[in-house]
Amino acid sequence: MNITKREHACLVVEQSGAALVIDPGSFTAPFAVTGLAAIVITHEHGDHVTREHLDRLLADAPGPVELFAPAGVATAHPDYHWQIVDGGDVRSAGPFALAFFGGHHATIHRSIPIVDNVGVFVNETLYYPGDSYTVPTGEVPVLAVPSSAPWLKIGEVMDYLDAVRPRHAFPTHERVNSDAGNAMANARITHVVESHGGRVTVLQPGETLELD
Repeated sequence: MNITKREHACLVVEQSGAALVIDPGSFTAPFAVTGLAAIVITHEHGDHVTREHLDRLLADAPGPVELFAPAGVATAHPDYHWQIVDGGDVRSAGPFALAFFGGHHATIHRSIPIVDNVGVFVNETLYYPGDSYTVPTGEVPVLAVPSSAPWLKIGEVMDYLDAVRPRHAFPTHERVNSDAGNAMANARITHVVESHGGRVTVLQPGETLELD
């Protein structure tokens, strides 16, 4: 299984000639994939989903594409055929087994409504929590860990890593940070993951993590 990081929160997972796209949003440059089987949207915020990305990816797909998202996404983007998912649901698409966790976005501020959010565990290997600190059940071989956001402070990320204890992690959700801020966040992430015997890979947009 290969995991390619796109800009900000978007990931492309490839296995057996099929592709799964997660959270193609407004901070992500246009991109193409081969053999698109499914798209997962963790929540409705624009940095995680746009019509432009959805329309382009679906138009280029060789066949039907499964679309998975929580109810809030389906309400915000009603023109697509969503399979609505919530924490505890399990689905599949092509070679991808998908388990969903959580249900709500992390709190930004008490004045801002909390939207639906699901984390997704792909093939019991890659876990991405969306904009949340939801801890999945079981061991996490690879964690895509958000590293910067209006809802996030790095101490909470470090506590989250202490709870999940991934064997391997890479930072994501970093476009709102400066280079200096990313370096600081990555150093804190690396400290915690390595303290539990894991390792961190910092992926630039377009770079791929190849898993055995």
